[in-house]
Parts: sequence; structure tokens; C-alpha cells
Amino acid sequence: MRRTKAEAEETRQAILAAAELVFFKKGVANSSLDEVAAAASVTRGAIYWHFSSKVDLFLGLYESVSLPEADLLDLGDPDLSGSDLFARLEQACCSWLALLSRDEQRQRIMTITLRTNYSDEFAPVLRAQEELDSRHKSLLKSVFERLELAGAFNENWTATSAFGAIYWLIKGMCSDWLLFGKRFDLAQEGAVAINRLLRSFKRYPTV
Repeated sequence: MRRTKAEAEETRQAILAAAELVFFKKGVANSSLDEVAAAASVTRGAIYWHFSSKVDLFLGLYESVSLPEADLLDLGDPDLSGSDLFARLEQACCSWLALLSRDEQRQRIMTITLRTNYSDEFAPVLRAQEELDSRHKSLLKSVFERLELAGAFNENWTATSAFGAIYWLIKGMCSDWLLFGKRFDLAQEGAVAINRLLRSFKRYPTV
């Protein structure tokens, strides 16, 4: 029985790996389960044993990698404030860009999701993305709210506006990098952009 379960899981992982490559090359809508089966060296029936449909397979692929790692957004000590909290926030943001820049599987899966036209058929995958995005936004927003309560922002920024700026900076950089040929150093140039934006948020002591 143990061997059977192990073999079934091996087959499932082979199907996911094949789907990742086929979907990345052709797009989800233009790919067939027959093509995935051929790439995985399994039968179409084997795919249906593990996944009820192409949508279910797409969802399984999306859920196979956390995007991004939730622990990167865990900013640790709730007593951190001011410059220390800004530094921890910068570290978390830069760590995410560095992780993406070196992880080719994450790059492929994120590219697949960015290229997909989310019609009614793929609505379950879109909902899964929205739920994950909502959780990550909530974690990040709580940090900006702590900074605002501590009086860490200058008069140009609020928790809401600062959160929006950093969120769209990171999302825009990642999308541009993935969709248009990785034309810049995501980790290095992204870290510089994040540092400059965070510095613009801060209230500095008057002399």
C-alpha cells in the first residue's frame, strides 16, 4: 500500500511538472490534457485519476508553490517600530524579489497566471489568487498601520497611500520583469527602488 501511494504521488508530481512546462509554452487555454499526458509520459486517464479537469489541474499547479512565501511577510516582533520596523519591511520586500529572481519554477507559474485570460472556466483559480493576495495585503497593511500609529510617516504619506505605493511598485516590477524578457536585475534594481520609496515615507527629526 505504501508503495502504491508513493507511486501515485510520483505520478501526480510528474503531471504537475508537465503541466507547468506545457502551460508556460502554450498558455493554459491553448493546451490540452492530451499534450500534458504526453509530456508526463502518462495516459489521459492517469490525469483524470488525480485531477477532475484542466481547471482542477491548473489550480493544483497554482497551489503547488506559495506565491509569495507567507513567512517573508511575517515581520516578527510586534514591538518593532520606527526605523527598525522600516528596516524589517525593506528586508521582507527585497527578500521576495531576490527569491523570485532565482526561482525558475516560481517565475514560470507566475508568468502562466499573468498570461491567463480568466474566463468563467478559470474563475476558481482567480478566486484562489485573490484569496492569497488578500491575506498578504492584510499582513502588509497591518505593518503600515503600525507605522502610522507610531508617527513614522511624514506629512506626504498615510498608511493607505504608502501601502498602495509599495504594493504596486513590487507588483509592477515583477509583472514587467516576467512578461517582457527580464530586461533588468530584479533583485538589485528592485532593492534600490524599494529603499528609495521607503525613505520617502519617513518622518525625519528636525534639527
